[in-house]
Amino acid sequence: MRVHLRTLGCRLNQAEIDRMARQFRQQGHEIVDDPASADWLVVNTCAVTGDAARSSRQLVRELNRAQPDGQIIVTGCYAHIAPAEIAVLPGVSGIVDNLHKDKLVETITGSPVETFDREPLERDDKRGAAGRTRAFVKVQDGCDNAYTFCVTTVARGAGRSRALAEVVDEIRCLHAAGYQEAVLTGVHLGSYGYDLGDRDGLVRLVRAILADTDIPRLRLSSLEPWDLSPGFFDLWQQPRLCRHLHLPLQSGCDATLKRMLRRTTQEQFRALVCAARERIPDMRITSDVIVGFPGETDTEFAISRAFIEEMDFAGMHVFRYSKRPGTAAARMRGHVPEADKKTRAAHLLELAAQGERRFNERFIGRTMDVLWEQVAGATEAGFVNVGYTDNYIRAFCIHPRALTDHITPARLCRHEDDQMLAAPVLEAVAGSQAGLPARTK
Repeated sequence: MRVHLRTLGCRLNQAEIDRMARQFRQQGHEIVDDPASADWLVVNTCAVTGDAARSSRQLVRELNRAQPDGQIIVTGCYAHIAPAEIAVLPGVSGIVDNLHKDKLVETITGSPVETFDREPLERDDKRGAAGRTRAFVKVQDGCDNAYTFCVTTVARGAGRSRALAEVVDEIRCLHAAGYQEAVLTGVHLGSYGYDLGDRDGLVRLVRAILADTDIPRLRLSSLEPWDLSPGFFDLWQQPRLCRHLHLPLQSGCDATLKRMLRRTTQEQFRALVCAARERIPDMRITSDVIVGFPGETDTEFAISRAFIEEMDFAGMHVFRYSKRPGTAAARMRGHVPEADKKTRAAHLLELAAQGERRFNERFIGRTMDVLWEQVAGATEAGFVNVGYTDNYIRAFCIHPRALTDHITPARLCRHEDDQMLAAPVLEAVAGSQAGLPARTK
C-alpha cells in the first residue's frame, strides 16, 4: 500500500506524522511524496487559528484533486473539534480524533503496530515523512491550562505523559537509525510528568536521555515560563543540550496577560529571561506573541511592544488574534479591527527580524558546530548545504560534498537573507575521521 502523509501546524503534529511514517514502513507499506500515486492519504490538521482551519480544509481539497481515487483520512485538532466540517469535504473516507490518533496506522491497515524498539531500523528511511534529519519526539499530549484564547485544551484533552523509559528507548533507536538530533515536543511540554505526580518530570526526562543515550543533540520545543523549576538551567552543563529556549510570552502587557489567564507578568518573565542568559552563554531565546487580543487598546499594545523590544528576542512568531468558537475570549468585548491587527503584527514582525539579525551577527567570525540537514540545490561550485547550529542559527554553505546528516565545525562569515553564510572547517580532519563521504572526483 502506498501512503501519502501531510501535516499542518506545530512540531507536535510533525512528530506525530513522522511516527506514523515509521509505523507504516514497519508494516511494509511505502511512503510516497506524490499524492497522485497514493492509495491512502493522511492529513494531520491544525485549528490554532481560523487561518489554520481554512488551510486544513484547503489541503484536503487539494489532495482530493490530486488523487480522486485515494482514501483520505483526516486527524488532528481541526478534525477533533469540527468533524462535521471535515466529513463533507470531497474524498474524506474517515476521521480519527486526537484521542485515537496513536492508533491511526493500526486502524487503516488492520494490523497492530509493534513497539518502537522492535522496528526494523535497518530498512527505515530515517527522513520520516518530511525529509528531516532531526527527529521530533512526542513525549506529552494534552493541556491543563485554561487560556481564554486557546482551543487546544478542547482539541487535545487533559495533559498526559509518555513513560520515561519508552521515550529513552525511542531516542536510542532513532540515533541508531542515524538521527543526530532529537527534539522533544508536546502540547504543554513543561508539564511532562505532572499527571504522574512528578513536578520535575521534564528535568528527569532530559537527564535520563542525556545519560542513557548517545544522541549528539537534544533540543526542547516550546516551554511555558512558569513550568521551569529552579534547577532547570543546570541541565545546560551538558553541552549536548541545545542552547535554545522558546518561551511563549503572548503579550508584554500585564493587563492583557491577565485577560488571557496567562500565569506570568512582565516582572516574572524578565527575571526568567535574565537568568537564562546569565546562566547559559549564547542562549537563543525566541517567543510567541498575539496581537489584537480582545480589549487590547493602543496603549496596551504600546506597553507590550516596549517590553518585547526590551526582551530583544532572537526571533518571534507573531499571530493576529483569531476568534475560536468555544473559548472565553470569543465572548469578550472589545474585539480589535482586522486592520489594526495587521498594523500591529507588522510592527512586531519588524522587531522580530531585527532581533534575529542582531543575534546572528554576534557570531560572525566564530566557529560553531552545524548539523547539516539538507541539500537545497547546487551550483557550479558545489552543493548548497543548509543546517543549524545548536542555538538555532540557520547556516548555509556551498561545498563540493553533500554534508547532510553530519555535524561539522563551520566558521560563520556573514548574514544573508535571514541565514548565515558558513565555511565548513574540514581541511584539518580526514573524511573518514569526520564521518564524511569521500570527496567526489
